[in-house]
Amino acid sequence: MTVLGITAVLAVVLDQLVKELCTNGLTEGEPVRILGGLVYLSLLRNSGAAFSLGSGYTWVFPLVTLAVVGWIGWMTTRLRSVPWAVALGLVLGGALGNLGDRLFRAPGVFQGHVVDMISLFGPYGEYFAVFNIADSCLSVGVVLAVLLELTGRQRDGSRAVKTREKTSA
Repeated sequence: MTVLGITAVLAVVLDQLVKELCTNGLTEGEPVRILGGLVYLSLLRNSGAAFSLGSGYTWVFPLVTLAVVGWIGWMTTRLRSVPWAVALGLVLGGALGNLGDRLFRAPGVFQGHVVDMISLFGPYGEYFAVFNIADSCLSVGVVLAVLLELTGRQRDGSRAVKTREKTSA
């Protein structure tokens, strides 16, 4: 679906652009305070997932990402819903943005560290994990998918019909 592809491409391009600007313009250990301290730009390289979980298993994340990308590719054959296309496009774009880091950044292929730079309420992720645009796209896409599922919106564009069950006394 075109909407899914455009959403994914925009997510990847924005993520990679921000990562490039931050790796060239920020220095590790020297956060930049913005919005009165609500947000800090803090350049970090993360070998794990959120909160650096799984740091010793960096090679696993690209494999999981490839499985997610494959599943989304399979889903597109049945996809007829614009909201679902946006949700899956955000997940796909976020996954590919971080996959690029895992494949092409130091220390090497399937070992690369993801560039993170957005820290909320404190400069070093004291209150929430330091994240990037790809992480944001993934999170928003997953939340949107959950909301679509909970409200009965199907990937084929239809709505689930609620049926009332009769109870016998």
